[in-house]
Amino acid sequence: MNHLNDFRAEVDDFFQFHPQSPLDDAQRDAFQGIQYFETNDDLVLEVEPEYFPGDEPLTEMTTNTGEKQLYKRWARFTFQVGGEEAALTVYSDPHGHDLFMPFRDATSGPESYGAGRYMDNHRPGLRQLPGGKLEVDFNYAYNPYCAYSESYSCPLPPRENWLSVPIRAGEKKL
Repeated sequence: MNHLNDFRAEVDDFFQFHPQSPLDDAQRDAFQGIQYFETNDDLVLEVEPEYFPGDEPLTEMTTNTGEKQLYKRWARFTFQVGGEEAALTVYSDPHGHDLFMPFRDATSGPESYGAGRYMDNHRPGLRQLPGGKLEVDFNYAYNPYCAYSESYSCPLPPRENWLSVPIRAGEKKL
């Protein structure tokens, strides 16, 4: 898990020092690093997704600011969390290139950001594997920028990605 710790250090550095950080100056001055759940190896998965037909109509996701963004339902997978079955849908941009998996779970609110967390293929944790499989490492689940600043517009997880089980991995709330 050294890669995970290195990645988290890079994220903290970005949040504190990069000009494109979502934090304002006061937040940067007080920033002590993002808080995380303990690394959870049980939430590092290799799954066989069920792919949606390529001609499925686009889905509108509402953002925290009331705007609409278009996504394609790309694939759905099931997995086990603490002996309970759960399922999540992975979305893509309308062209099918960028993968995006917003979700809420039983930690949303009390332990993690209330509106939910994200995973995508631009960070480690969500990637296609040979043979049509998908790697999902929830230890990389992260808060959207709207968790840190009201000036961001972030898609809210669709109801089909609201889990009743806790995903105790990845970023916690501030």
